[in-house]
Amino acid sequence: MSNISESVNPNQLLSDRTAVLATMHRKERVMAPILERELGVKISVPAELDTDAFGTFTREVKRFGTQREAARQKAEKALAIAGETLAFASEGTFGPHPMMPYLPANREIVLLLDRANNLELVGESLSVETNYSHQLVSSMEEADDFAEKAGFPEHGLVVVVGDAALGNGEIVKGIATDKQLFDAVTAGLKKSATNRVHLETDMRAMYNPTRMKNIENATLDLVKKFKQFCPECGWPGFEVAQRKIGLPCGLCYFPTQLVRSTIYQCKNCGYTKEELFPDGRETADPAQCQYCNP
Repeated sequence: MSNISESVNPNQLLSDRTAVLATMHRKERVMAPILERELGVKISVPAELDTDAFGTFTREVKRFGTQREAARQKAEKALAIAGETLAFASEGTFGPHPMMPYLPANREIVLLLDRANNLELVGESLSVETNYSHQLVSSMEEADDFAEKAGFPEHGLVVVVGDAALGNGEIVKGIATDKQLFDAVTAGLKKSATNRVHLETDMRAMYNPTRMKNIENATLDLVKKFKQFCPECGWPGFEVAQRKIGLPCGLCYFPTQLVRSTIYQCKNCGYTKEELFPDGRETADPAQCQYCNP
């Protein structure tokens, strides 16, 4: 357990330290300016780091573990390569929105790993702003239609012939020009036993500005969480550990399933604080009550 002296500004905990950013997909474009400006770190990107070893969107390398575990593995590998004690890493996932399954969503997390201070924090951003999509196409015309909907060429594309995940196919990534798309699709159709190729959006950050924006938002969230200091010991990352339901109905005052309070907890000293009515309302709409609106 650590304490920050009253003479030490917790904002300065990371100042002037070299921090390795675990990326090979140019995420430093949006992450480095924020981290350097807000936390005072000096960002370094290790050239030898292969983050694809921890999983790829095109499925030839499966990600093991959770999203957070994958980000931590990247950060630890970057630390080992650079010989530093401070690292940042991000990890993204794509799939149905947890509350609106009919909408595709992108969840990005950005992890801070500080071995010198035994500190780990995660910022996140969940967005339905994504071009995440895929389609089987049997002609160049179908490929062009898909590309237009996907925001090509600002957003890159991937062509998959066969089942590359099983080792008997071919993947062409980083397609960012009309000629690259034409060449990949026409060559793929000639090789395909089914006369179709799988076309999908390239979700790697440097080929997907929409995703890059969400990584930026997750980085901002990490900075915000870092600057929430414990009122007791001054440690960064005084964040929500639990949400309690039971917001009373505005009509019958029976507890509903909506959040009544949030519990903040310090990971360093264990201090907790409860905040009532975090959403700014003390009662719930009767439409949300299982008794008034069964």
